[in-house]
Amino acid sequence: QVQLVESGGGLVQAGGSLRLSCAASGSGFSINVMAWYRQAPGKQRELVARITSGGSTNYADSVKGRFTISRDNAKNTVYLQMNSLTPEDTAVYYCSADIVYTNGGGQYGYWGQGTQVTVSS
Repeated sequence: QVQLVESGGGLVQAGGSLRLSCAASGSGFSINVMAWYRQAPGKQRELVARITSGGSTNYADSVKGRFTISRDNAKNTVYLQMNSLTPEDTAVYYCSADIVYTNGGGQYGYWGQGTQVTVSS
């Protein structure tokens, strides 16, 4: 069973930076797309950024130029570098991964438990 474990959230002042990490544990799988989502209070969960196994990336318009998604395929880990943070970035951030089991066990989507990011003004 794959688990996604996130870290790196916290409280930061506006204009500051944070780096989130999400590692997939387990064995016998490969990972296609990895992504970061966020959900602010009273709002729907939204895609922040995604990255394919080949390194192609997509970003929400609201974070373009400020956030950078990257991954280390050898470590099954995805990162989100967040710069120039604003209070509007305050949310719970979730990572997701499209897991493909190498023994023919199929393809499934997994979510992390979420990490709180709070940006104070």
